[in-house]
Amino acid sequence: MSTASVRALPTACLMLATAIAALLFAPAFGWAALLLPVGVPAATLLLGALACARRAALLAWRPVLLAGAGILAVAETSLWPTTRAGLPTGRTLRALATGVTDSWQLTLQSTWPARPEPDLLLFVPLLVVLAGVAGIEVLYRLGPLPALAPSLAVAVLTQLYAPLPAGPATVAALAYAGAAAALLLAAGGAPDGAESPAAGPGRVAGAVRRVTPAVALASVAAVLAGPVVPAGPARYSLRQDRPAPLADTAVTSPLDEIAYRLAHPGVAAFRVRGAAGVDRWPLVVLDAFDGVNWTSSDRYRRMGVDLRPSPAVTVPVHRRSAHIDATGIGGPWLPTQTWPAGVQGASPLVEERHGTLLLPGSSGPARYTLSWWQPEVGAAALAGAATDTGIPGGLGGVGTVPPGVAAVAERAVRGVRPSFQAALALERHLRENYRTAVGDDLPTGHAWPQLADFLLRGGRGTSEQFAAAYVALARIRGIPARLVVGFRAPARQDPDGGYTVRNGDVLAWPEVAVAGIGWVPLDPSGTASAGGATAGSGLAAMTAQARSRLPAPEDLRDPPVSQPRPGGARGGAGSLPWAYLLGVPVALAAVWLLGVPAAKAGRTWRRRRRPGPGAVVGAWEEVRDRLREHGVAVSAGMTVRDLGTAAAAVTDQATVDGIGRLGATVDRALWAAAPGQRDGLEAWAAVRAVRRGLARRGWRARLRAGLDPRSLLPP
Repeated sequence: MSTASVRALPTACLMLATAIAALLFAPAFGWAALLLPVGVPAATLLLGALACARRAALLAWRPVLLAGAGILAVAETSLWPTTRAGLPTGRTLRALATGVTDSWQLTLQSTWPARPEPDLLLFVPLLVVLAGVAGIEVLYRLGPLPALAPSLAVAVLTQLYAPLPAGPATVAALAYAGAAAALLLAAGGAPDGAESPAAGPGRVAGAVRRVTPAVALASVAAVLAGPVVPAGPARYSLRQDRPAPLADTAVTSPLDEIAYRLAHPGVAAFRVRGAAGVDRWPLVVLDAFDGVNWTSSDRYRRMGVDLRPSPAVTVPVHRRSAHIDATGIGGPWLPTQTWPAGVQGASPLVEERHGTLLLPGSSGPARYTLSWWQPEVGAAALAGAATDTGIPGGLGGVGTVPPGVAAVAERAVRGVRPSFQAALALERHLRENYRTAVGDDLPTGHAWPQLADFLLRGGRGTSEQFAAAYVALARIRGIPARLVVGFRAPARQDPDGGYTVRNGDVLAWPEVAVAGIGWVPLDPSGTASAGGATAGSGLAAMTAQARSRLPAPEDLRDPPVSQPRPGGARGGAGSLPWAYLLGVPVALAAVWLLGVPAAKAGRTWRRRRRPGPGAVVGAWEEVRDRLREHGVAVSAGMTVRDLGTAAAAVTDQATVDGIGRLGATVDRALWAAAPGQRDGLEAWAAVRAVRRGLARRGWRARLRAGLDPRSLLPP
């Protein structure tokens, strides 16, 4: 066997382990997006290491040559647009430098799966190059086991980004364990130095014996860990404190622009195509109120490839899309929906809890295709639903409440405890007892002085006062609510089937958190349905039907305490924990199948390593317990020769002879004046003879004996 061929297999196994570790970034980018950026540099390093092995003069330069080849592979794979006919340029070098300093941070600032763009993805193949070069050098200088440290460090880093779920984690653990075991077997467990020694059959067999038990135990543990160990949310992630910065974005609250837009109603804001049945378009969510100002969260992330709705949404959802030309919004917010799924044609930031889209530094037109998740729920389920106090942003503060305002909230809901029915009752109270302002002299403001005047004296306001007053009153009554500013869909369509939203369609409205559904928009001013978008089966239509079923104010009653969650509870307190019930017997079986043989092996190891005559006594105890496992009746007062007589009924004469030799060794060790080390060796040689004799009874008898826990107890 040639030197190159001996070196090729361990190097290939090492690079395979490195690639598997890098692929654990899959939660951040997806498996498919990582295959080429990870696989090409890993293969390049393998070929480069084999090429260096053929020329002794290159060995001293191997780290430099491999690093250069790996970086070139990264450039050709991930940075091809920056090259000129495949040759790196200044843009390529700048992109590589950015990949070292910024790409890992941009990934942490993105929603996942992130867009597989070089600005974000580049740090992953660079990690492959770094870990691969370091691992190859350690492999050739220190041996295979230390060579796994760089790839293991990459695997640990991936889990700090996002831990894999139980199923994929099991597969990944098995794959990495297989690559590591193949490396240990191929390399034989010794450092190569400058050259790799030949691996003979005896050396390979010894390596197999050393590695197989550990690999088998690790594999069984990995398989059992998935169903047995309950998976919960990660306690720590590097993403926790890394939202996208907004330092260069000038932000003005759209709530402050309502009066201006209403004064210039004919100005076009944006056009929409392909959004039948959508009654309103949010711009920004305001969920913090201190009595003076309504503010929003600033924890935005770069929009990735795809977003899922909040775990609080347990009803079925379906995906919709529309094309939007935001020509007159003025930036930086973009029209969106409550649960955006993806954006094509633009690269906005997104506030995941609100669905708000923000285009940093933008004040001009933006054209993009928005897709979103629309919850599906029946009117009856919606009307009887409970509110969800666990969704963030619904029960924030309201500042110092002026006198008399809390009484308005009490009269509106007639003392009914928080529920979606109570939310509709509050909406009805504002609709029936307050007037929408029209004309030129429109009220402005949304702080407590303006809201108190609206609620207690004037009774006239725009959607700004209606929405802000509703959210404040709802929170006073314990109903989780937030304020949203956006536009309603106009009634008139354009000739192409789309519609143009203008400044006069600006609207503020409240949203209430409903159990299982998420945020449901309401319309206390009665102006949101100007476009007739409540027809059909969308959430607006179901809300309109639930509104029509609301009892008269004098007939309002508290709903049942245990209200069903629309769509059914997923993993709630009332669901049967099948995973845990099945996990208990699986765990017990694992303890039996793995724990009993492991305990016996540990006991044998301790007995054999006793000093002096203790090793001989340990051999006697080992033979006694081996025979007990095979059904030989043993009592505490039996001698070794008595044991041989009793063993004749279940084993052959050779085994009985071995027990006899052990008896002679025990007598000599216990009664001799100076027992020697040779007595212990002879005693354990007799143990091996007894074990060989018992093995001739067949694999079934051996399996029963190995799993019998009774021999762990004293006779």
